[in-house]
Amino acid sequence: MSTKSISHSAQLAKRRLLKAAVTGGAALWAGQGYKLFAAAKPDEQPVTSAVRWGLLVNVSQCGDGCDDCVTACQAENGWGSGSSDEQQSNALQVAQWMRKLDVHNPLDGSTFSLPLMCQHCDSAPCVDVCPTGASFKRADGIVLVDRHTCIGCRYCMMACPYKARSFVHEPLFDQRAHQPRGKGCVESCTLCAHRVDKGKQPACVEACPHGAMVFGDVNDPNSEISQQLAKVSSRELRKNLGLNAGVRYAGIPVV
Repeated sequence: MSTKSISHSAQLAKRRLLKAAVTGGAALWAGQGYKLFAAAKPDEQPVTSAVRWGLLVNVSQCGDGCDDCVTACQAENGWGSGSSDEQQSNALQVAQWMRKLDVHNPLDGSTFSLPLMCQHCDSAPCVDVCPTGASFKRADGIVLVDRHTCIGCRYCMMACPYKARSFVHEPLFDQRAHQPRGKGCVESCTLCAHRVDKGKQPACVEACPHGAMVFGDVNDPNSEISQQLAKVSSRELRKNLGLNAGVRYAGIPVV
């Protein structure tokens, strides 16, 4: 067998092993279950499927015109207003890891605002269509992009039903050490995995002045997020797709 064939076989085996690990290790949301993590994870300790990180957004508590969550995400991860490079970009090409949407219901005239980002799906379409394995899901449910293996095909962008991914069109130099970015790569919300792994909350949750966002382990029945979801009615965006999203929304008017 040629060296090329051996290398190709090894890559296929690696991808099958990775897919089996993250798929088999992924935990389902426990009913209406979703406290904040108690301690930082040691750097040498791998993530585990014993934890499933989730985010609850109560849109009824979102302040009118408030986008502090988006601004915090930009500052933390170095995109949009948090990047001096992107100030020179075409407005249509600036990254959108997170955006605030104003929703109008024509049936009853009601309006509300909600933050939209990667939903960190259990059955993530972006992971399924990625030809190189660059889009992947950690055992704890966080969906990420490996920039070393992303080839910029943008299949994942087309597959995402939430339009939550962005493509970097130009060289970027103003970057955060914990969040490198690069031309020709796709990127999206990481739930601030670099903070979560150190026992912190995502920047958006920490910055919300209205207490509208709760982050935690949905596998822990004693967590704050589990207790909140046991009290309030919540929903998954595009639930009909069966993706089992890691982000849930409460306070959306029901007609």
